Amino acid sequence: MKLSLCTISFRHHLVSLEELAAWAADNGFHGIELWGAHARNLAAVSDRGGDWLAAFGLSAPMVSDYLPLDGDPDALVRKTLDLCRLAQRWGARKIRTFAGSAGSAETAPERALFIAERLRTLCGLAADHGLSLLVETHPGTLADSLASTRALIAAVGHPALKINFDVLHVWEGGDDPVAARRALRPHIGHYHLKNIRDRSDLTVFEPANVYAAAGRRDGMVPLFDGAVDYHRFLTELADDPTAEGSLEWFGDDCHRVLRHDREAVTALLAPATVTRRVGGVARC
Repeated sequence: MKLSLCTISFRHHLVSLEELAAWAADNGFHGIELWGAHARNLAAVSDRGGDWLAAFGLSAPMVSDYLPLDGDPDALVRKTLDLCRLAQRWGARKIRTFAGSAGSAETAPERALFIAERLRTLCGLAADHGLSLLVETHPGTLADSLASTRALIAAVGHPALKINFDVLHVWEGGDDPVAARRALRPHIGHYHLKNIRDRSDLTVFEPANVYAAAGRRDGMVPLFDGAVDYHRFLTELADDPTAEGSLEWFGDDCHRVLRHDREAVTALLAPATVTRRVGGVARC
């Protein structure tokens, strides 16, 4: 599995992208998932992009943003085109957004159709740029459960639509992540990996808390220390050599936790790596 770290993990840190890239490369990461706000703020720095990141041995698999599906359609198209151009600059093949701002049970059928139609339009724009549009599994959206996510995929009906499978939020929605992953596998483009101490702590991941510099971090735990069984999930995921994911850490002590979790994931998946010899050279 190719693992990236997210620049959003360092949203409250005074750290440069160059420092972050060097650290990621030194600590076994394959790439850096760029937060849309960070990508836009780097747009004026002419020597920063995919080639620059590749010099560290890294890639940018995805630029993650929040496209305003409810807003003016022309503004939505402009912002999507800007996001596509940023993704191309960084060599990313995926852009991420959310399916509206209300849960599936609270959304009327005509409203769900409106969201699906707008996502279909954005998929066309993404496809024109050689990109996939990823919708994240997340509470308070039309992808808040396995059933609602499958319904959304069918309603949008565009091959450029993929799913950013956030394991914690799939579990939060009441579905078994392993079973949900099997059902959605043909549509999954990326994985977000994070964990929580207990279901009662899930409010720490509400946006108002996550983005607040003084927000509560208690309950956020390393990947294998929480309520979601990542040993089971990642063992299942080991059968997909093309899988790409990001460690999405919102708590304190980012460098230590991210290093620890990356090492733990690698150690778990290592037995699944089959080594063969070709011409006397070991290859994996």
